Amino acid sequence: QVQLVESGGGLVQAGGSLRLSCVASGSTFSIAPMGWYRRAPGKQRDLVASISSGGGSTNYADSVKGRFTISRDNAQNTVYLQMNSLKPEDTAVYYCNRGRWYSGSYYPLDYWGQGTQVTVSS
Repeated sequence: QVQLVESGGGLVQAGGSLRLSCVASGSTFSIAPMGWYRRAPGKQRDLVASISSGGGSTNYADSVKGRFTISRDNAQNTVYLQMNSLKPEDTAVYYCNRGRWYSGSYYPLDYWGQGTQVTVSS
Protein backbone atom coordinates (compact mmCIF):
# COMPACT_ATOMS: atom_id res chain seq x y z
CA GLN A 1 0.00 0.00 0.00
CA VAL A 2 1.27 3.43 -0.95
CA GLN A 3 1.31 6.14 1.70
CA LEU A 4 2.33 9.72 1.03
CA VAL A 5 3.17 12.21 3.77
CA GLU A 6 3.71 15.88 2.96
CA SER A 7 5.45 18.47 5.10
CA GLY A 8 7.02 21.89 4.83
CA GLY A 9 4.01 24.14 4.47
CA GLY A 10 3.53 27.29 6.48
CA LEU A 11 2.97 31.02 6.45
CA VAL A 12 5.33 33.15 4.40
CA GLN A 13 5.36 36.70 3.09
CA ALA A 14 5.07 37.42 -0.60
CA GLY A 15 8.43 37.02 -2.27
CA GLY A 16 9.53 34.37 0.19
CA SER A 17 10.35 30.71 -0.28
CA LEU A 18 9.26 27.34 1.04
CA ARG A 19 10.31 23.79 0.29
CA LEU A 20 7.71 21.06 0.47
CA SER A 21 8.64 17.42 0.98
CA CYS A 22 6.67 14.26 0.35
CA VAL A 23 7.89 10.95 1.72
CA ALA A 24 6.44 7.85 0.09
CA SER A 25 6.24 4.37 1.50
CA GLY A 26 6.81 1.30 -0.61
CA SER A 27 9.70 -0.18 -2.52
CA THR A 28 8.38 0.90 -5.92
CA PHE A 29 8.87 4.66 -5.42
CA SER A 30 11.82 4.80 -7.79
CA ILE A 31 9.67 3.67 -10.71
CA ALA A 32 6.75 5.98 -9.95
CA PRO A 33 6.17 9.35 -11.58
CA MET A 34 5.16 11.89 -8.95
CA GLY A 35 3.22 15.12 -8.95
CA TRP A 36 2.35 18.08 -6.77
CA TYR A 37 -1.18 19.45 -6.86
CA ARG A 38 -2.79 22.34 -5.04
CA ARG A 39 -6.32 23.34 -4.11
CA ALA A 40 -7.07 26.95 -3.35
CA PRO A 41 -10.22 27.82 -1.36
CA GLY A 42 -13.29 27.37 -3.50
CA LYS A 43 -11.34 25.99 -6.45
CA GLN A 44 -10.59 22.61 -7.93
CA ARG A 45 -7.38 20.74 -7.33
CA ASP A 46 -4.84 21.59 -10.05
CA LEU A 47 -1.56 20.03 -11.11
CA VAL A 48 1.37 22.28 -10.23
CA ALA A 49 4.39 20.18 -11.19
CA SER A 50 5.26 16.62 -12.12
CA ILE A 51 8.40 14.56 -12.47
CA SER A 52 9.21 11.29 -14.19
CA SER A 53 10.40 8.26 -12.25
CA GLY A 54 14.07 8.93 -12.90
CA GLY A 55 13.77 12.68 -12.54
CA GLY A 56 14.87 13.42 -16.08
CA SER A 57 11.59 14.97 -17.19
CA THR A 58 9.54 17.61 -15.44
CA ASN A 59 6.45 19.64 -16.26
CA TYR A 60 5.07 22.79 -14.65
CA ALA A 61 1.87 24.74 -14.72
CA ASP A 62 2.32 28.07 -16.49
CA SER A 63 1.52 29.93 -13.30
CA VAL A 64 4.58 28.55 -11.49
CA LYS A 65 7.16 28.21 -14.27
CA GLY A 66 10.42 29.86 -13.34
CA ARG A 67 9.46 30.02 -9.65
CA PHE A 68 8.87 26.41 -8.58
CA THR A 69 11.19 23.42 -8.99
CA ILE A 70 10.23 19.79 -8.52
CA SER A 71 12.92 17.23 -7.72
CA ARG A 72 13.23 13.79 -6.19
CA ASP A 73 15.63 11.64 -4.21
CA ASN A 74 14.81 8.02 -4.95
CA ALA A 75 17.23 6.79 -2.29
CA GLN A 76 15.13 8.66 0.30
CA ASN A 77 11.73 7.94 -1.31
CA THR A 78 11.14 11.68 -1.31
CA VAL A 79 9.89 14.22 -3.79
CA TYR A 80 10.36 17.95 -3.22
CA LEU A 81 8.78 21.17 -4.39
CA GLN A 82 10.99 24.23 -4.03
CA MET A 83 8.81 27.33 -4.20
CA ASN A 84 10.45 30.72 -4.68
CA SER A 85 9.06 34.21 -5.27
CA LEU A 86 5.81 33.16 -3.68
CA LYS A 87 2.67 35.16 -4.38
CA PRO A 88 -0.60 35.45 -2.44
CA GLU A 89 -2.29 33.50 -5.24
CA ASP A 90 -0.07 30.52 -4.41
CA THR A 91 -2.03 30.13 -1.17
CA ALA A 92 -3.53 26.63 -1.17
CA VAL A 93 -3.34 23.17 0.29
CA TYR A 94 -0.60 21.31 -1.55
CA TYR A 95 -0.91 17.57 -2.18
CA CYS A 96 1.57 14.95 -3.27
CA ASN A 97 0.42 12.36 -5.77
CA ARG A 98 1.73 9.20 -7.35
CA GLY A 99 0.79 8.77 -10.98
CA ARG A 100 1.66 7.65 -14.48
CA TRP A 101 3.77 9.26 -17.17
CA TYR A 102 2.54 8.84 -20.73
CA SER A 103 3.63 10.68 -23.87
CA GLY A 104 5.29 13.39 -21.83
CA SER A 105 2.28 14.08 -19.66
CA TYR A 106 1.41 13.21 -16.09
CA TYR A 107 -1.75 11.33 -15.10
CA PRO A 108 -2.67 10.96 -11.42
CA LEU A 109 -3.44 7.67 -9.76
CA ASP A 110 -5.59 7.54 -6.66
CA TYR A 111 -2.73 7.91 -4.20
CA TRP A 112 -2.80 11.17 -2.26
CA GLY A 113 -1.20 12.58 0.83
CA GLN A 114 -3.10 14.51 3.49
CA GLY A 115 -1.91 17.84 2.17
CA THR A 116 0.10 20.69 3.64
CA GLN A 117 -1.17 24.26 3.91
CA VAL A 118 0.78 27.06 2.25
CA THR A 119 -0.30 30.61 3.04
CA VAL A 120 1.33 33.60 1.39
CA SER A 121 0.60 36.99 2.89
CA SER A 122 0.78 40.20 0.89
